[in-house]
Amino acid sequence: MDRIFLRGMRFMACHGVLPHEREIPQPFEADVELGLDLRAAGESDNIEDTVNYAKVYDIVSTDLTVTSKKLIEALAEEIAVDLLNAFARVRWVRVTLHKPAAPIDGIFSDVGVTILRRRKDLVC
Repeated sequence: MDRIFLRGMRFMACHGVLPHEREIPQPFEADVELGLDLRAAGESDNIEDTVNYAKVYDIVSTDLTVTSKKLIEALAEEIAVDLLNAFARVRWVRVTLHKPAAPIDGIFSDVGVTILRRRKDLVC
């Protein structure tokens, strides 16, 4: 299976269990990977035969900056479902969300989640 990916998308957003996390923007980073057959795009050189990267970015940006979730697990799920719904060609999507400023007492470089969702897993 071929793959398209966007890594290191950075946003300021309001997500978290604590009330102040949903009021004061904090940094988030998103990585997405989409599994699909890119043979037709490779042969045709036509954007209609692939996934528009700008639209992927817009979906991730909207999900991260417009809604507010308590859990980044729920946010990752929303992004995965929205990407699968937006692109019929995509068979699976992997979403990784990083929350490097998570309110944890201690020294760490990153906190995050990664989920993998397949089209067949969608409930219609």
